[in-house]
Amino acid sequence: MTMEGDAVKEWMEKIAKLKKGEADLSRDEDLSIALMNLISLEEHFYFTAMKTGNQRYLESLQSVREMRKKLLAKIVVSPVGEEWCISKHLLAASMRLYEVGCKELSTKGKKEALPYFRAGFDLWALFFAINLKLVGVKEIEKGALAEESRKMGKFSALMKKIINCCKEW
Repeated sequence: MTMEGDAVKEWMEKIAKLKKGEADLSRDEDLSIALMNLISLEEHFYFTAMKTGNQRYLESLQSVREMRKKLLAKIVVSPVGEEWCISKHLLAASMRLYEVGCKELSTKGKKEALPYFRAGFDLWALFFAINLKLVGVKEIEKGALAEESRKMGKFSALMKKIINCCKEW
């Protein structure tokens, strides 16, 4: 087995040891996508308030923000250090990269879109790796930037194996 295969196997074993109900990855996958959209709504309400001068959009922003915080707490449990903010920004960046990928796909094609889609998926996978406690923020900080791409690929490979949004049991 390769080093990457060993790492994925080790993470799979960690996930298998989680108590029943401690991690519902099907639910959490859907929730993470909802959270991405709530973060995007916060951004849109902010920009709309600023562009139009209508401060009532800030009230909507606040309502959506409170909902997002409540729902994010369902996945980001007992955050260490800045894991809460890291998690929020990983989801936000993942969503933006997905949207850029979609725009590239419709205007320039798959080849140009794919790097954005991969980067977005890698960030989304890192969000789960942190929140499933498969990796700590300290472990991420220790790695050189050159190693980050390799680590992100491992997290993405793991997420492809363990998350199935269509599983309803």
